[in-house]
Amino acid sequence: MGKDKEIGIVKTEYFTFANPPDEFKPESGGAIGPVTLAYETYGSLNSEKSNAILVGHSFSGDAHAAGFHEGDKSPGWWNDMIGPGKALDTNKYFVICSNVLGGCKGSTGPSSINPKTGAPYALDFPMITIADMVKAQKYLIDYLGIKKLLCAVGGSMGGMQVLQWVSSYPKHVHSAIPIATALRHSPQQIAFDEVGRQAVMADTAWNEGNYYGKAIPERGLAVARMIGHITYMSDRSMEEKFGRKLKAKDQKFKFMADFEVEGYLRYRGDSFVKRFDANSYLYITKAMDYLDLSGERLIPKDKKVDIKFLVLAFKSDWLYP
Repeated sequence: MGKDKEIGIVKTEYFTFANPPDEFKPESGGAIGPVTLAYETYGSLNSEKSNAILVGHSFSGDAHAAGFHEGDKSPGWWNDMIGPGKALDTNKYFVICSNVLGGCKGSTGPSSINPKTGAPYALDFPMITIADMVKAQKYLIDYLGIKKLLCAVGGSMGGMQVLQWVSSYPKHVHSAIPIATALRHSPQQIAFDEVGRQAVMADTAWNEGNYYGKAIPERGLAVARMIGHITYMSDRSMEEKFGRKLKAKDQKFKFMADFEVEGYLRYRGDSFVKRFDANSYLYITKAMDYLDLSGERLIPKDKKVDIKFLVLAFKSDWLYP
């Protein structure tokens, strides 16, 4: 792809709000503040401020959706979609992506410093919901001077944020593109998340969430990620990618990663612990489980909403079919 199709070097910015006494009040109760959101923007906001597109990231994503950070070899996670002449054309649109509240990539979360104690929040961080994440995003959008988003788009948990925008702020969204997502988790999806959380909490290094500055619960978090990746791939895709292939023909019988699929899962788990916070894993998966926009919770019958929808799903996706 030519350089004219790329954004180039970008920088993450930070927006802080909810300074005491005007603290942020999550749905679970209590209050926190100040709150910081890490975000990136691509393209230019027009004079009418009518060309803004908000991108919601998936569970383990971050604000770095496109372009390159100085010195990086790999671009942002949605670089194929964002840029000049691409689907989210930065010659036309002003694209925004923020790390969610509760995250660990620059936004306030359990690993952030609690101003009341001078130590990381850990489990003193309040339980959060997708609605809380979107409420925090609304503060950012207001700060940028945008009254109405041209579009909200995102996949998986990003799609949940899109749907929550429709529910919470229907007058502030012109169009919505939820991708491979759900209005609520099924009991099976909640069960998978709970097994992952238990894997983290069963790791002795987790220490009731107080592991900052000490050994992290890397084995528990790695296993949790392995469980998650099983749900991200269909049986068919696993068959095509791995089959029953062994990593080496002379592999002997032992409790090692004999099969290629085992090696893949171990790699995914081990690489995940290097970039993600275990407590954020607990908080964010729980927020996804709490979401329920089924029935009239998304759009009540007595509420007139003029929002254009493009809903995308994949037959092979058994997590969000």
